[in-house]
Amino acid sequence: MLNRIVLMGRLTANLELKSTTTGKSVTSFSIAVERNYNKSGEERKVDFFNVVCWNYTAEFVCRYFAKGNMIALEGKLQSRTYQANDGSTRYVTEIVADTVSFTGERVQKANNNTKASSSTTSEQPPLPSQPDFENMPIDDDLPF
Repeated sequence: MLNRIVLMGRLTANLELKSTTTGKSVTSFSIAVERNYNKSGEERKVDFFNVVCWNYTAEFVCRYFAKGNMIALEGKLQSRTYQANDGSTRYVTEIVADTVSFTGERVQKANNNTKASSSTTSEQPPLPSQPDFENMPIDDDLPF
């Protein structure tokens, strides 16, 4: 049997790290994933997926990601049921992520707000005027 799912999308809300009564870290969130195709003249459609992360993965996601950030994840699709406060049975299908990765998108922090930028340019520190090395003369008499 095979149950693996790989997704890349944007977080739809800020994350909150919670703990179970046994002390396990957990967070749940949703991501928006654009479809690869769209009809001519229409906006690209987006699908929303519910995700849950446990333990170290939950702590990692809550520490380094925020609303609007692009995230890549791998996990399994899982369904479960629970009793709502009104006594009805609710059915939930969600992705249990076991691997979460950065996407290579640059994230800039300014005034304690996280802003995602798809730009690949960033401010580089100025190069020193005098390099820390000197050019060696070319010697055609190499030992190899």
